This record gives sequence, C-alpha cells and structure tokens, in this order.
Amino acid sequence: MNQQDQNQDQQQDSVIQMALQDYKEGLGQFLQKMPDIAGKYNEFTEACFKEGKLTKKEKQLMALGISVFAQDEYCIIYHTKGCLDEGCSEEEILEALGVTAAFGGGAAMSQAVTLVQEAISELSNSDDQQQQKH
Repeated sequence: MNQQDQNQDQQQDSVIQMALQDYKEGLGQFLQKMPDIAGKYNEFTEACFKEGKLTKKEKQLMALGISVFAQDEYCIIYHTKGCLDEGCSEEEILEALGVTAAFGGGAAMSQAVTLVQEAISELSNSDDQQQQKH
C-alpha cells in the first residue's frame, strides 16, 4: 500500500470514529437536556435489543438493514459496530445488506458497498488494535 492509500484509509478511519463520537456526545447532551424523554427512549431501545426469540445478533443485522434502507449514516455506522460486537462476520453483514438492497435498490446498495464496508474495515482494525493492547 502506498502512502496516498494509507492517508486515505486514515482519513476514512477518523470519519467513522468521529461519527460514533458525535453520536455519543449528541446523545449525552440530549440526555442532560431532556432526561425524561431520553431515559424512556433508552429504556425502550434497550428492551428492543435484548435477547428474545431473536438473538441480539439478528436484531443488529435487522437494524443495520433498516439503517441502510433509511440512508441514516450515523445509524449505519452504529449498527455496523453493533453487528461486529455481536460476532457477525463480514459475510453475514453483506448477505443481510444484499437483502436490503433487493428491497431498497441502488440507494441501499451504494451504502452497503461504501460506508458499511469502510466501517467494518475500520472497526475491525480498531478492535484488533485494542485487543493487542490488553
């Protein structure tokens, strides 16, 4: 890999990490300003993502597909991370996104082949680096 490719990868890495950080900060600010609403929303989403008849892994794959269909970049990154955290392989993620693209057409496919794959690459490398530090 040449220097230009490495610089582009580092820039993309920072975009993904910055988006996750922006979301966490925004959620924290909203929680401070609207604790009742944010608290109830958090309780609701936590209940939705608990293990049930569907596994947490299956729920993250569903959420990622919906995020891609809705073109919600913050949720795409967040749920790509959720999929990886729940042990999804890249192949499982891409298969789920194939279903999303079959339903959502070109817009869903464009997110699947760009943002999701970039997030998988960065977040997988980030997890590997953190494991090596411990």
